[in-house]
Amino acid sequence: MAEDNKATENNEIKSDVQSQFKVANRRYVGTKETVGFVLWDAAQSFHINVYSDRFITNIVQIDLSLQMIEQSVDGVWDIVNDIFMGAIVDRTRTRYGKFRPYLLLLAIPGMIFSCLYWLMPLLFAGRTSMDLTKFIFYFALAFIREGVGTFQGIARTGLLSTITPHPIDRTRLITLANFASGTFGEKLPQQITTIILDLIDNNVFKSASTNVLYKWTFVGMGVFTSLVSGLMSMFFFLNSRERVMQSVDRPSIRQGFRSIFNNKPILLLTLSDFLSSFSLSGSKSDYYIDVLHFASMTLVSGIAAAPLSPVSYLYVPWLREHIPSKWLYITTKYISEFENIFVYLFGIIGMDRKTKHGGFYQQRGPMIVCMSIYEVIWTLFYGCKSVIGTEMYNESMDYCEWKNGYRTEAMTSVAKGLAAKVAQKVSSLIRTALKKWVNYDQSAYINGQEQSDRVKYYLFAMFTIIPSVTGSLGIIPMLFYDLDGEKKKKMYADLMERRAKMQKTANSGSAEDLQKANEEHMASVTSGSDTTSKS
Repeated sequence: MAEDNKATENNEIKSDVQSQFKVANRRYVGTKETVGFVLWDAAQSFHINVYSDRFITNIVQIDLSLQMIEQSVDGVWDIVNDIFMGAIVDRTRTRYGKFRPYLLLLAIPGMIFSCLYWLMPLLFAGRTSMDLTKFIFYFALAFIREGVGTFQGIARTGLLSTITPHPIDRTRLITLANFASGTFGEKLPQQITTIILDLIDNNVFKSASTNVLYKWTFVGMGVFTSLVSGLMSMFFFLNSRERVMQSVDRPSIRQGFRSIFNNKPILLLTLSDFLSSFSLSGSKSDYYIDVLHFASMTLVSGIAAAPLSPVSYLYVPWLREHIPSKWLYITTKYISEFENIFVYLFGIIGMDRKTKHGGFYQQRGPMIVCMSIYEVIWTLFYGCKSVIGTEMYNESMDYCEWKNGYRTEAMTSVAKGLAAKVAQKVSSLIRTALKKWVNYDQSAYINGQEQSDRVKYYLFAMFTIIPSVTGSLGIIPMLFYDLDGEKKKKMYADLMERRAKMQKTANSGSAEDLQKANEEHMASVTSGSDTTSKS
């Protein structure tokens, strides 16, 4: 009898949790703000950054040894500024929100620094690869952009988790933005640049100096995309709102760090990113340009997959509802590594193992077929891949509020990014050293010369088999992720109730009432900590 009563009670609790979750499921973000969010999301990819390494190495021509020095110092600076800036952002409380002020204030400076980056070929025309004035300017600009970028990155991640209090509304925004961006050409600048580079490389565009054509292509497209993406972002910043209330008390730096280690979901995501970031991946565009002389391979191999991109978003809600998040995350994030193994094995067919000469990887025809199949398979997972990682991070932030009574988006974002950055900086340094080790010729590209067979082979291996082997350890932590099902539903039901009480007090009560409500909120969190921990 007692067991029947207990079962009945559990069913009633379960039903109550689900009903609260559904009642709170409404749209908080209006049409104008949604349009702004879509533009802002598109602005994140409206650039030609895929060619940044080629730009610095082959167009600006900063010597590889000097690049290694910059990467080493910038890596240390990146780690240091993340910690302090994260603490500053987490303690920010303004009438405009916690994150928007940083995005608004740094939008114009960030746009200016980005333009200066792409103008370097004009500012330092005729300078050698070892010129110290050019290197110091590049070094200082990288130093400043890293600091500005840290503030913007932390604020960008935080704003996304506070723009709406309900996960379904947030998933709707993310899915809509990714669908619109992928369908309406967010990567158009990259595609146009790719075609132009191909036309120059294959002598369709002719000039007395090929170097001049390359230079103006990068300068023109780089400055144009910097200006347009900056204005698109500013439109959203001016029309956005933060709707998830922060606690009255500002979390201390100690609380910020503590919230990372007692937040199991974010701890697992951080560890996964850290291990995955040791992937020694090379540049696919380097392989396409330096080996196949066909930068448009990206476009051609993507033709068959293009119609599948918008379709891949249609089944995201169903997948989110029926398949645990960890399996969606593992499958979508690592599908490319799995595919790369087969691309590598296909590419080395017919290759002389000793001289590295020949093989399908040096032939356009076979590789077009191979990469087309690769793109079709990858695109089937694209919609879910675009949504799941961001949503799991935002759910982890909500878990922090549920468990601790306050939110530490900035410090958590810093910790999560910091672990990955440490690994990425090491990997980037090794990747640059590998280029130097195989005697990569920085001037061959602009002079119309060929790289050696040895270099070509390593460019191919560095974007296929090497990252597949070095980047798959990140799967292991995600096997223990468990913020799903009834646990997640109960979390959001509790959060909706708490937020509603605090909002009501904030709208009608005094500062003392709000402080009292905050203290009661913290007391309820503390008293329920045992239950939360067991969950």
